[in-house]
Amino acid sequence: MTTPSPQATDRTDPVHTQLQYQLAVLARRMEQVRSSGGLGALDRAAYLLLDRLERHGPANVKALADALGVDSSTVTRQVAPLVAAGLVGRVQDPADRRAVRLALTPLGAGRLAEVLAGRAELARRLLADWPPEEQRAFCALLARFNHSMESYTAGRQGAGA
Repeated sequence: MTTPSPQATDRTDPVHTQLQYQLAVLARRMEQVRSSGGLGALDRAAYLLLDRLERHGPANVKALADALGVDSSTVTRQVAPLVAAGLVGRVQDPADRRAVRLALTPLGAGRLAEVLAGRAELARRLLADWPPEEQRAFCALLARFNHSMESYTAGRQGAGA
């Protein structure tokens, strides 16, 4: 079921007006599910940092910031509670013994696995009555949309906007 916007019918571009509205509703609902414990207790930033470290291994702050499209100071601020909680640790950089990298700890890997399993189960429940081809199409279109957003952001940062 879609959540219609009362203003959507008054706009000259109903598809794009409805899309931006549906994205806002999605963001709100995802936050509601997360804060109610439905996706685990990891916020979006923690989830993305842990996932990045799990997929790509230890990294320095700058590499993480570049990969996530945020400032290094943002990563430093976001990773501090993960280090304090024992989910991320500091390891020596093999290329430069004076430098450190951030790495997923066994506790962090376990916590991430729990969250991934919970999110996958929620997705299965939410899409249970969707035909498999619609599930795959939704995933592909959402990935494409996210890629477009990433390209747009990278282009604006490159242009100094």
